[in-house]
Amino acid sequence: MRPDIEWLDDHVISGVTEYSFRTNWSGRRVPGVLWLPPPGSVAAPLVLVGHGGSGHKRSARVVEHARWFAEHAGCAVVAIDGPYHGERVPAPMPAEQYQARIAEVGMQVVLDRMVDDWKSVLAGLAGCARVDAGRLGYLGMSMGARFGLALAAELNDRLAAVVVGKFGLRQCAAMHPGMAAPTRVAVDAARVTAPLMFHVQDDDEVFPSDGQRELFDLVGSTSKRLVIEPGRHARTTPVAITGWRTFIAEHLTHKTI
Repeated sequence: MRPDIEWLDDHVISGVTEYSFRTNWSGRRVPGVLWLPPPGSVAAPLVLVGHGGSGHKRSARVVEHARWFAEHAGCAVVAIDGPYHGERVPAPMPAEQYQARIAEVGMQVVLDRMVDDWKSVLAGLAGCARVDAGRLGYLGMSMGARFGLALAAELNDRLAAVVVGKFGLRQCAAMHPGMAAPTRVAVDAARVTAPLMFHVQDDDEVFPSDGQRELFDLVGSTSKRLVIEPGRHARTTPVAITGWRTFIAEHLTHKTI
């Protein structure tokens, strides 16, 4: 049975159509946004974008990614709120609060639920004539990488490209200890088969860079690329962003962007 998608509203800016929606599957509603490029002769490949901690599906960086992919690469983009983020909670939660909620439920349970949420969205979008759900890419940093690796392990060869980073096998002391799941993360990484780019901040204070490099080494993809930039966790250069987007777009469209 295909999950129901409840389309809520839409608007068009510079030819890009943005739709808000919710899926309803297994008693859990998943809030999301779909961006579609101007109509073309064929269905558009689809990029899944995962937001970072304390962000949401309409965070500025997510919207910037979505509009770039739609306008410059002819790709559709979908983003959903992560656990205890965005419309899944009545009001924004500070990091210590949502981390405690996740730890209470159990990190592995939350990872599995988020994978199921993404899969329900993909199943629902399979009926959209303007989206080619057979050509998929994933982009997510930090928390978006945590959930993205679990999803990439599940989707395997359905993904044409994966870009993740700013996440590793170890975390800082300030993060709730219940957020750590190094064994699960290592197992997920080994199951990833899609071409992958992994981004490391060399002075990352949230996820130590040595643990990020170790995680990259565990990724099972035969085609993988490690990118290392100086700076702390939140630092992101325009060059890095361009590299992420181009890597995914070129694998999805088979064109030089």
